[in-house]
Amino acid sequence: MKLLNPRGFGLLCAAAAVSAGLVLAGCANTVEGTATFNEAEATSYKADASASSAAATSSKKAAAQAKAITDNCTPFRKTTGTAVDRYNEFVDAHDANAADQASKRDIAANALEDAARTVETQLNASGSDLPADLSQKFTDYIAAARSLADAVRKMTSTSSVGPLNDASRTVNDTLNAVRDACPAR
Repeated sequence: MKLLNPRGFGLLCAAAAVSAGLVLAGCANTVEGTATFNEAEATSYKADASASSAAATSSKKAAAQAKAITDNCTPFRKTTGTAVDRYNEFVDAHDANAADQASKRDIAANALEDAARTVETQLNASGSDLPADLSQKFTDYIAAARSLADAVRKMTSTSSVGPLNDASRTVNDTLNAVRDACPAR
């Protein structure tokens, strides 16, 4: 059995490829005229590209908004819950005229300030990604918590509880407004 000569076979394949290329090149037709683009297709392409870009931008904005809502709403209950617990402990000590009411007063005021500061820091970090109406509810809570902290700091065993109760109602109203506006988790 005789084997093919690899050099000869390669030369034969190269010659066949060159011949096929020459045949194809010789059969090509030249088209006369000036190249132009299809105005309707160009306009359609531009519209599709613009719509695609707008959809991508909208999608990024929606994702940023969802993240901002989660970043603010998720920790809100825990952050404010601690402040509420410390405040209630102070109220119980004040109502009982307990010996530790002054220290509980200071702890409650600090907890309210800490909650306001924590909520404010996260709110500022979210910037314009958070919807304006929800941002305003957080801002209202921050102001109310600071106002309640001031009222708590002014309390003594003989102080009128009227201003404290008013400030407490405002905090409760703002807490509920934020909780109602935040998605259920």
